[in-house]
Amino acid sequence: MRSNDSLARLAAIIESRKPANGGDPEASYVARLLHKGPDAFLKKIGEEATEVVMAAKDADHGGAPHKLVGEVADLWFHSMIALAHYGLSPADVIAELERREGMSGLEEKALRKALGREGAGE
Repeated sequence: MRSNDSLARLAAIIESRKPANGGDPEASYVARLLHKGPDAFLKKIGEEATEVVMAAKDADHGGAPHKLVGEVADLWFHSMIALAHYGLSPADVIAELERREGMSGLEEKALRKALGREGAGE
């Protein structure tokens, strides 16, 4: 699938920008965010999520729907930085989405709740 390849390539670039892999915070935005730590990239995720909401609201009121795509791309990008920081990848997210495929949202939510209670009782 083309999108999986694109995500994998981007994830590899992000991985290469980790300070531990020689990423230079002076030369790379990704390396800078990773060097600053979770507060920096988590703040960006919050900002980008807000911009997604604003772009969607604008589209509802006559704004250009394509702006939503750009904002979602920014959100995904910064989320991928978080994934890399925590040793995860887009493939992990895709696997989770595939696991949920065919399950209604209500079933999936109930299953997460049940598993959460189970984990709390251990």
